[in-house]
Amino acid sequence: MGDVLGWRKLLGVIAPSTNTVVQPDMERMRPAGVTNHFSRIYVEDPLALSNEDFIAGTTAIAENTLDAVRSVMTCKPDYLVLGMSAITFYGGVEGSRKWKRQVEELAGVGASTGAESVAAALHAYGAKTVSFVSPYYPVANAEVRNFLEESGFTVKRDVPLECRRWTDIAKVGPDRLREVIEELDGDDVDAIVQVGTNLSMVDLAAEYEAKLGKPVIAINTATYWHALRAQGIADRIEGMGRLLAEY
Repeated sequence: MGDVLGWRKLLGVIAPSTNTVVQPDMERMRPAGVTNHFSRIYVEDPLALSNEDFIAGTTAIAENTLDAVRSVMTCKPDYLVLGMSAITFYGGVEGSRKWKRQVEELAGVGASTGAESVAAALHAYGAKTVSFVSPYYPVANAEVRNFLEESGFTVKRDVPLECRRWTDIAKVGPDRLREVIEELDGDDVDAIVQVGTNLSMVDLAAEYEAKLGKPVIAINTATYWHALRAQGIADRIEGMGRLLAEY
């Protein structure tokens, strides 16, 4: 007999211990017969006052990820959803693949990263030119830009919000994000992307996708969508943007 609740798939979801957005976001996207099993990457919540502080903080997340993977694998999930963002962009396309490979080799199952999921979503939409917002510092936005450009997209603009604590990221409200979207949009941009998994933008992205008539991609939506499709789950999920509803 298979799993009574997760009779279609068991998904292991990995997120930093300071993250309060990934879990509720991905629970909303979960189809019947799929269950999410969260494992936390232990990380402190220090002040980030510089590019160097930000890189040190995200490096700590990368170093502790494997412990979280070992923990969640005890429930024998079919697949992993990696609900952390910055480190999946570091080192360009090859750096991202190398990091994912390390996780998959330990887990013995496949995984979806934020970086590859955003690229896959942009390709699905046929976008060529993009702009993006992050809660990061400029040094990490440079990594995102490099990854996107290596993936075949032209980055026109980006905004680093420079949140000073990991927990502050979840406190960025819709009014500030509306200002940012207006700044990022333009006739020269095919799609707008949001990275940073603790930045709550699933609903706002869907709202602006309809308003602007172009893709607005929240990274949590893209990553969960990528994981479902990778596992052969093609359910169309309404209310959280075109990606889950149409692709």
